[in-house]
Parts: sequence; C-alpha cells; structure tokens
Amino acid sequence: MASQWPIKTVGPTVPSMYLDKQLEGDKDYGLNLFQPSAEVCMKWLDTKEKASVIYASFGSLATVGESQMEELAWGLKNSDKNFLWIVRASEESKLPRNFISETSKKGLVVNWCPQLQVLSHHAVGCFMTHCGWNSTLEALSLGVPMVAMPQWTDQTTNAKYIVDVWHTGVRVKVNERGIITREETELRIKEVMEGERGNELRRNAVRWKELAKEAVRKGGSSDKNIEEFVAELVCT
Repeated sequence: MASQWPIKTVGPTVPSMYLDKQLEGDKDYGLNLFQPSAEVCMKWLDTKEKASVIYASFGSLATVGESQMEELAWGLKNSDKNFLWIVRASEESKLPRNFISETSKKGLVVNWCPQLQVLSHHAVGCFMTHCGWNSTLEALSLGVPMVAMPQWTDQTTNAKYIVDVWHTGVRVKVNERGIITREETELRIKEVMEGERGNELRRNAVRWKELAKEAVRKGGSSDKNIEEFVAELVCT
C-alpha cells in the first residue's frame, strides 16, 4: 500500500490495556453515549463458564422492527445458550411480553454495557453484532468470533470481511420478507458456538487477536509506522 499511496497504516486503535499494555490506565475511550451497567454485567459474566455466553448488541444507532425484535428474542432463547443482550431503552417496548422473566435463568438484558470489558471476558464465546466498524475491530482484536447481522452503510462490507476474508464469523440470512427468523438466528449461533466449525472460527479469531497485538507492540508494524511518520514531520 505504501508503494502506491503516501499513507501509513496504524492500529488497531483499541485501548492499550486490551492489547500491548504499554500505556498504563488506557482502558477505555473516555466516552459513553449511554450509562453502562458495568457492575451488573461483569458480576453476571463471572458466574458463567468459559466461552458459554452470546453477547448481542446492535450499536448505538441501529434499530429493528418489532417483528424482527421478536424473532431475535426467541432465536436467542431457543439456542439454549447464556446470552447478554443490549437493548437500548428506546427499543425495550419491542421485546416480546414476559421475555425477560421467561429467560432470566439464561439471559441478561440491559440497556448498555462496557463493551471492551465484556468482549475480553472469558465467558463470552460469540458476538452477535450489527458489524459497525468499532464493534468489528474490537471483536477482531479481542479474539471473539461473530454472528454478523449488518444493517446499513459500511456494515455489509465489514460483514463480508468477517465471513470471507478473516473467516472469524458467519452471516445471518434474511427471508423473503427481509426478516431474520428465529430458526436462522438459532442456527447461526450454534454454528459459531458448537462443533468443529465453531472451533475453527475461534482459532481464526484468536489468530487475529495475536496479529493485532503484534502490530501495536513495540517494534510492530503500527509502532514503526507511527515512529516513521513522526520522524518525517520532524525533518520537514
């Protein structure tokens, strides 16, 4: 790339304590659009076994219709896996009646969470995501395989990379009405969480995690590019 364009690639730009650990105290971005339920989420995750939890979150802007919300809800329930589902306060009314009480033994539904802490927790085995770039980069950097559910803009491109380039996840399919059914949701979750296919995706995810660490550590490609960029500025 450098031979074609005068640019230098850096990153991934994930807080240092989740990758190279060179910057003490660099644990988050310093900004939350909503108040995260940090203590509730982490205490709940601490009670779960390794790689046993589906983390489902569709970002701060994406919305889904009531019919789609219902299908997602029962897909999560029918997977028979533990799940942590982020449902913003503005979306809660779309949840099926009694869903939270009926799934309380397996699931936790909160309005927002500290995503980096969640993705780096040993209990999380799968990230069901809208494929926003921040979420995609964080999952890739922290070694979490994904179920891709892109909505708009760059998300379909990110999903393409997740599935066909990085091989760290699967993509849900919509039916003739543009809906992701509960059966499809359950199928894709189990594909990532179970069997040899799930093991393969997890191995690939861990490999990308190690590559991310390698890039940002002292002497890594990102570290070198930053040093070179600064050196060029000083010399001009």
